[in-house]
Amino acid sequence: MNVKRSAVIFAWMLLLPAVLYISAIVIYPLIDTVNLSFTNASLRKTYKYVGWLNYDKIFNETFAAVIIRTFIWTFFSVLIKMIIGTFGAIMLNTAVPGRALFRILTMPPWIVPMAIGIFMWGWMYNGQFGMISGMLQNWGLVDGPVAFLAYGTTAFWATIVTDVWIGVPMVTLYMLASIQAIPQDLYEAAWTDGAGRMYRFRRITLPLLVPSLITMSMISLISTFNSFDIIWILTQGGPSGSTTTMIIDTYKTAIGSYKYGEGAARAVLICIFLSIFCFFYFRVTNRLSTETAR
Repeated sequence: MNVKRSAVIFAWMLLLPAVLYISAIVIYPLIDTVNLSFTNASLRKTYKYVGWLNYDKIFNETFAAVIIRTFIWTFFSVLIKMIIGTFGAIMLNTAVPGRALFRILTMPPWIVPMAIGIFMWGWMYNGQFGMISGMLQNWGLVDGPVAFLAYGTTAFWATIVTDVWIGVPMVTLYMLASIQAIPQDLYEAAWTDGAGRMYRFRRITLPLLVPSLITMSMISLISTFNSFDIIWILTQGGPSGSTTTMIIDTYKTAIGSYKYGEGAARAVLICIFLSIFCFFYFRVTNRLSTETAR
């Protein structure tokens, strides 16, 4: 009994630093934010509890559009990153023409600091001296300069392109590691039976990549949903709010307008959405693990 108790105490001693760290960095700020969301806190030294008033203000037509825009922005960004990253991983794992070029193209987002890379894209989107506008004019596709960040639709897709450029290398390397972890015996057995390349991909590679695809999609979704620097540096949520996502709106409310209570309510809502995503992610992964064990 004493040995068992000593083992339990020793296990808790090992866990104590992590528990303290998580409590100080995650749990306490989360509780404090939830508490703050029920107040009218601002630059004033004193504030009072206002109940659900901040949450009532959130669910209006304007913020509903922000929520929808956030989901659309996240969906297309994650989808494009997963498609390009998975295809790139397959290219890097197979001796096909263009593999070396793609490997070179995936490096700049990792080498260049993120802020500098975003500023670079901002210059390329410029209508007067931007590279993209100049190329379109030289090819005769447009009659004059195109200021991509000056119009709602083009600015929205410009931020997605920038986010994809930054996120593709991580997806590529993760999926490449997953592909290389697949036992080669499966491919050799299928090749011996006369299976073609596409058949091996559909029957071996793709099914075994499903857990990795789900995990990487979840990681990318959380990162993209909380993406702030890309949109803020390029457009600051403009023009006319066309690129304002939930994280941008939260920053503008809490920091820009000094409405800390309302900003905290928006932050809590973001946390709730991400918790729902994580819940479904664990449900799916647990089901996959159960089916694999069978």
